[in-house]
Amino acid sequence: MIHKIKSRIDRPLVALMGAFVLAMAHHYLFYGHQFGVSYPMFVGLFYLYMFYNAREQMAKPAWFGWVLFGAILLLSLTYSLFQNQIFRGLNFMVIPSLIFVHMAYTFSVRRPSWYKPQIISVTLDHLIVQSLRHVPTAFRMVKTSASSTMGERRKAVIGKIFMGLAIATPVLIVVITLLSSADGVFDQILSGIPGMLNILSLGEGIFRFIWVCIVCILLFGYLWGFIDSKKFEWGHEVEIDHRTGHAVERSSDPFKLVLDPIVAVTVLVAINIVYVLFVVVQFSYLFGASEGTLPAGTSYADYARSGFLELVAVTTINFILLMGTLIFSEKERNLLQRINNIMLYILVACSCVMLYSAFIRLVLYEQAYGYTYIRFLVHAFMIFLAVLLIIAALRIHFTTIPLAKIYIVLGLVSYVILNYVGMDIIIAENNMARYQESGVIDEEYLSNLSTDAVPTLIHFSSEEHSMIDDHLARQQKDLSERNDDWPSFNLSVYRAERALNDYLAEGN
Repeated sequence: MIHKIKSRIDRPLVALMGAFVLAMAHHYLFYGHQFGVSYPMFVGLFYLYMFYNAREQMAKPAWFGWVLFGAILLLSLTYSLFQNQIFRGLNFMVIPSLIFVHMAYTFSVRRPSWYKPQIISVTLDHLIVQSLRHVPTAFRMVKTSASSTMGERRKAVIGKIFMGLAIATPVLIVVITLLSSADGVFDQILSGIPGMLNILSLGEGIFRFIWVCIVCILLFGYLWGFIDSKKFEWGHEVEIDHRTGHAVERSSDPFKLVLDPIVAVTVLVAINIVYVLFVVVQFSYLFGASEGTLPAGTSYADYARSGFLELVAVTTINFILLMGTLIFSEKERNLLQRINNIMLYILVACSCVMLYSAFIRLVLYEQAYGYTYIRFLVHAFMIFLAVLLIIAALRIHFTTIPLAKIYIVLGLVSYVILNYVGMDIIIAENNMARYQESGVIDEEYLSNLSTDAVPTLIHFSSEEHSMIDDHLARQQKDLSERNDDWPSFNLSVYRAERALNDYLAEGN
């Protein structure tokens, strides 16, 4: 069944004009510029465009909508505050994805639940299907608007003008060719026209105009997909709630996977036997590894390298197994279910020991070889995984805990915190502390840190007799040669350049 939302006559034209203005802003902010303060500015303009034009489709505000909007705002601000290339690359994909989810959650007539997989299908439906469906709508609107403001006589005159130009074009080509051959001065004048066009950058101008038009059409199509949405359902009965005017799905209960408790217990017992044996072996030297108690014939480097990734992978598999058992197992209060729960507790306990073992190995590895982006992120992942395991362990007993809701919010908040925690600064400080203890430092890697770490590096170099001044001088030279306009402004780059200028000026 098809559900359409009525709109006012002038509403599409206003939306299209707004999309064109927003597309021009998109071009001005991003063409030839790196992401900087321009990114949060455009996100704000996009939200203003969507909320103004689709305000009648907006769902009742909910707490998760504000959480999601806050995360999007904070993540978009990172492009103007920090310079870490890893998160700049990740956020290039994460921020638009969160925005599209937020739009679907706020404006879609289907009103998807944010903690159910349906939100993904609704988001993709509006991003691809509904948007592309309304691409021709923009052209139809322009044509209709032009026709409505132009009389029949005027349209006939314009048609005749175009016909005359079409006839005159081949004649002009022949005549201009003959005149150019007959008069050298006239030929020189005509040959100078391409140079004038090059000065005016006609080709670049056409590209920019096409850029604006494409972005305008895409923005309008995406907006109008919420205002005038078509919904086709197969195998579902769709009814219209006359009180709210929204589409409501009526469907029979879908097939639900149920894990037999006997199968679950068998799998868990078999796996836990191996895990318990592994944990017993680990305890013989795990807690003494950092104090020098290692397996015979094993150095710190060997211990740090051996099995680290494998332990993290096994812990991840255990978490997936735990979640599958909690979600798909039958909920019955009997002896078999209690045994199943005990096995899950053992699985969680063994997973925590493995995670701790991997954590210790990584700490030793960093002490021996230094601190890097990847090792920092792996540390963060292990801490995050440990929190997930603890919540899942609570879920074994307290069955009413909404795992999906908690995990989504926790993942969102954790990612935002990771963006703001200052990864480059932490890595620089830890490497400097390692140098104080061992006298070893990887200057080459420090030179690859972003401008976020420049103040820390300046402090270190000033205390260590200008150890990395050569690197700081090169970085100052690179920053001074940047020719960024204001849309690319970044606070981290600005502070780093000022700090370098002041520090190196004092040194000279």
